[in-house]
Amino acid sequence: MGADYLTQLFGLEGQTAVVIGGAGVLGGALCRGLIQAGARVIVADLLEEPCQKRVEELQKMGGQSSYVLVNATSRESIESLLAGSLQHSDRIDILVNCAGVNAGDDFLDAKDEDWDRIMAINLRAVFQACQIFGRHMIEAGGGKIVNIGSVTSHLPLSRVWAYSASKAAVLNLTRNVAQEFATRGVRVNAICPGFFPAEQNRKVLTQERIDNIMRGTPMKRFGEPEELIGALLLLVSPVGGQFITGTHINVDGGFTAAWF
Repeated sequence: MGADYLTQLFGLEGQTAVVIGGAGVLGGALCRGLIQAGARVIVADLLEEPCQKRVEELQKMGGQSSYVLVNATSRESIESLLAGSLQHSDRIDILVNCAGVNAGDDFLDAKDEDWDRIMAINLRAVFQACQIFGRHMIEAGGGKIVNIGSVTSHLPLSRVWAYSASKAAVLNLTRNVAQEFATRGVRVNAICPGFFPAEQNRKVLTQERIDNIMRGTPMKRFGEPEELIGALLLLVSPVGGQFITGTHINVDGGFTAAWF
């Protein structure tokens, strides 16, 4: 009975999910979680080889998966992503916006091109994907969108000032889009991860910075990518999360709750 009840609440059989940034470390974990919950997963990322490897991994798990290449900074490419995804499924039920980049310069050394690149991938791409896929979901009768924020959506951190600004804006955008879509069958939420080492942040993780992070994290460790899956499944579940929209879940080992 217990397993059946959990499947009823959180199972995703018959659902199709598109994960933008699905070839990355965190995106890959989210793809695995969606597959194990029964969803068909379309991996969307910039380069073909990492997408192929991710799809092979998901298929070996017994899931249905394919990929569509996307340049998240281009509206035309995101529109093509939707069109390509609909060649694999009649409708898209779930969108996860997980693409993200960072830069580790001090504020006075930062360059305009870094600002533009970070805002294009971390923020503009989320806006455009929410708009393009949101319109499809409304026309199809409903859907779920999950944007990936950060602890820096709440707290600015040194040397990642542009990233912090972009992630704060993602959280605000999530709330605004959720309000607009709330009566149209589309729920929009965010997950705000704490510190999960990945390629985009390794160059700023000096030992001094790691020590500071550990002092501010009550659980005294980094997060593991799979620890994001529970939050995702709650937010995209057709039953368990059906009254949740316009909010976020912090998955950060207590970082945003700490007083230090």
